[in-house]
Amino acid sequence: MEDEKIHSLLAPDLKICRILNGMWQTAGGHGTINPDLVVSEMYLYHASGFTTWDMADIYGPAEEYLGEFRRRLAKNNEGELDNIQALTKFVPNPGPMTRTIVEHYIDKSIRRMNVKTIDVVQFHWWDYDDTRYLDALHYLSKLCDEQKIRHLALTNFDTTRIETMVEVGFKPVSNQAQYSIIDQRPQVKMVPFCKKHGIQLLTYGTLLGGFLSEKYLGKPEPTRSDLDTLSLQKYKQMIDAWGGWNLFQELLTVLDSIAKKHHVSIANVATRYILDKPTVAGVIIGVRLGISEHKSDNIRTFGLQLDGDDNDAIKNVISRSQDLFEKIGDCGDEYR
Repeated sequence: MEDEKIHSLLAPDLKICRILNGMWQTAGGHGTINPDLVVSEMYLYHASGFTTWDMADIYGPAEEYLGEFRRRLAKNNEGELDNIQALTKFVPNPGPMTRTIVEHYIDKSIRRMNVKTIDVVQFHWWDYDDTRYLDALHYLSKLCDEQKIRHLALTNFDTTRIETMVEVGFKPVSNQAQYSIIDQRPQVKMVPFCKKHGIQLLTYGTLLGGFLSEKYLGKPEPTRSDLDTLSLQKYKQMIDAWGGWNLFQELLTVLDSIAKKHHVSIANVATRYILDKPTVAGVIIGVRLGISEHKSDNIRTFGLQLDGDDNDAIKNVISRSQDLFEKIGDCGDEYR
């Protein structure tokens, strides 16, 4: 299989797997994880070619899991460490952003991840009214100059704020944004801006926490008590805002037909649909290490090619949905 189908260049010197391993699920709310199984599961993902890990300083023990994985891998094959790509997030509480504060948290992530340089730090800021996020970016850029950070990126910033950053001289390599068949808000403002300025997108929520799968095809609408993970609770709200359960069932039926046609899964179709979008460097799919895994299924995404009929069938359903950009706003506005 061609390398460009599996990998993309997030930066000229950083190649990532186009399906990233999302580690939010290790922070709780997605089932009890056995720490003893985590690293062995990480080995299996790595061996399968899923070598890119997306975590955050607020994702519980995620960074520490990565650090332990690197320690054990180094004992067997130190050279293999170069084949791991580690992306984390800096998510401070709004307030004063001094060099000391920013460096303290980046140094903490470096220690936990057991790296000398973090491949990508994806910066997130909760309160746009507090413009000291620009101070944080200034000091993060200094840490890039000092090689504590390889590349600076963003998480859940809207287009307006990224435009402000670019105007004052910051150039993030990517922004992490929610993007799926039902949530296509990035296409309104974010994608055109990113194309113009050479910024890429890393997307999450692409499988709606598992809703975009055969498990929910033809099933009655779940009650809140049925939603046993934070992801399902979050994305059920998105389905409701988008058009409701009946329209979602129509979408699943169409996706199932496309999946059967190509001998893949609904999740493969949903992932491929977003990977084919302009500026999308990769899709983040959550891993529930030691609980469940979908490595062999995810691999099939790389060999899938959607045709015009497939895209038209999907468009026919989503054309009857609500406009989430009008209802919610730009990327990340659901958090503010």
